[in-house]
Amino acid sequence: MTEHLTHVTHPLVQHKLTLMRQQDTSTAVFRQLLREISQLLAYEVTRELPMTTKRIDTPLEPMDAPTLDGKKLALVSILRAGNGLLDGILELIPSARVGFVGLYRDEETLQPVQYYFKVPTEMEDRLVIAVDPMLATGNSSVAAIDLLKKSGAKNIRFLCLLAAPEGIARMKEAHPDVPIVTAAVDSHLNENGYIVPGLGDAGDRMFGTK
Repeated sequence: MTEHLTHVTHPLVQHKLTLMRQQDTSTAVFRQLLREISQLLAYEVTRELPMTTKRIDTPLEPMDAPTLDGKKLALVSILRAGNGLLDGILELIPSARVGFVGLYRDEETLQPVQYYFKVPTEMEDRLVIAVDPMLATGNSSVAAIDLLKKSGAKNIRFLCLLAAPEGIARMKEAHPDVPIVTAAVDSHLNENGYIVPGLGDAGDRMFGTK
């Protein structure tokens, strides 16, 4: 993966995202759509995983068959909304190791505050995919990637549902080596740091909170 930003325009991704954006979509349906769309995005973000071969026996004859190489990849959820993407991807890659970065946004400064951090061992040897539905100001995402790099991670990708131009620029400035995969690049951020047109607060819509 070389380009800094990959915009996934697959028709199923775009259709499901439109349903998620609608304000009358229920919590249950929103959650299910997020699970489905996360698997489609995971297909894109894992496109260039390292491969090797292993000797197997088919019912007809032995063969050297392709298989994933290296240590199990690490999925890191940026709490709490990242868990919605995490669940779907784990269905696709059940052997992945899982980590969590707990950050909340100070509503006055819009700066991230860390409250939790737990990741797998040997991060330097793993492909690390950080997941968060929204790349808004980019402050939380940059802080999460900072922490992952401190833990040893060298090969990191960032997966989100929606991205704002401001967040993309902030990430590119702070972490130009971290490719971003997103389903949409929206117009802008409003005065409260929310993505417009967006879909509201992903965590609230996913968990049914206000």
